[in-house]
Amino acid sequence: MGRTAMKAQEDQSWLWHRRLGHFNFQGLKILHQKKMMTGLPQIQAIEGACETCLQGKQHKKPFPSGTSWRAKAVLELIHTDVCGPMRTPSHEQNRYFILFIDDYSRMTWVYFMREKSEVFKVFKKFKNQVEKQSGRSIKVLRSDRGKEYNNSEFDKFCEEEGIEHQTTVSYNPQQNGV
Repeated sequence: MGRTAMKAQEDQSWLWHRRLGHFNFQGLKILHQKKMMTGLPQIQAIEGACETCLQGKQHKKPFPSGTSWRAKAVLELIHTDVCGPMRTPSHEQNRYFILFIDDYSRMTWVYFMREKSEVFKVFKKFKNQVEKQSGRSIKVLRSDRGKEYNNSEFDKFCEEEGIEHQTTVSYNPQQNGV
């Protein structure tokens, strides 16, 4: 007889889990305990996994938080990325922007662009500006593997200017983060 009651409560727990969009069981218990929802029965701790949750809520393994190389001076390492196109253009018809972040100081520069093809021109402008202001040279530029960064013109410029161009592994934005 006790088994039947337990089975019914377990079925109710699964029912409410599904009704509330596959809400987690601990959250359902809290809703019941704090009487935040009328009609919600007592929720049982459920063993096992919901197949739908397993398929729909798959997560990547956390990125290891090991010690990564950090810059020890201004302009030693610059992180960069391009964002866009934005649905709504700016008043000057820009749909993209490019970020440059100094790893050491965390100083951030943002430049707006109409086209992604302007990246090389904007990088040269940025490089000229920050090197004149700081009296230092950019040593390493870290970017994703976007075409705007990986082309012969960009590579040749970096080589001539003594800039090491590092690229991150595809689909791992954590590597380009600060």
